[in-house]
Amino acid sequence: MLVEFWDFCRPNSMRTLPYVKEWHERYADAGLRVIGVHCPGFDASRDEEAVRAAVARLEIRHPVLIDSELQLWHDYENEGWPARYLFDGGSRLFDYHFGEGGYLETELAIQELVGVEREPLAPTRAEDVPAATVLPPTPEQPGPHHGHYEAGGVWGVLDGAGTVRARDAISGARSELTIEAPGAYALIEHDRHTAGELEIELAGGVRCVATCFTPGVA
Repeated sequence: MLVEFWDFCRPNSMRTLPYVKEWHERYADAGLRVIGVHCPGFDASRDEEAVRAAVARLEIRHPVLIDSELQLWHDYENEGWPARYLFDGGSRLFDYHFGEGGYLETELAIQELVGVEREPLAPTRAEDVPAATVLPPTPEQPGPHHGHYEAGGVWGVLDGAGTVRARDAISGARSELTIEAPGAYALIEHDRHTAGELEIELAGGVRCVATCFTPGVA
């Protein structure tokens, strides 16, 4: 059983989600049970109906436990998002990982437990390659951040509905998104770790709860 603590408003959880979904599809018939435990890190992801809507929107097919009061989070003494715990058939902890990365190691551990050998998933991003040198990004900022940052990408934790425009004044990268549901949304993506100057514009009823920065390769 693979237990994944996540939050649809956390960019790190959203970046890990494609791997978790694919492990469910790849190994369910061999006996793997994937269970997502949704633990809110923002008010925008605390509403249970919003969680159910996000699960449907993100096309998550494995079961998701809604832990709005963080009861299971505390039982596990969990420390952050995402976090995954892999248990064997005797309910013994076999492998665990905190944060992004470690995808190859987790999949090989899954294969060992279910008795399957196959080519592991290819990394979806350059920074997910096991040998990649990744630089730390600018820390998360409250609200819509304006000004200098260093990262591989910029994400907004958004609530409400409306339009968001983001622009990097140095690289020229930009985006315009129409937001209809709360969540974590990619605003700027770079090929590698980049220094930039960020501008975010909000229109309509959308709010930027936080600006988050994701790592990039050196």
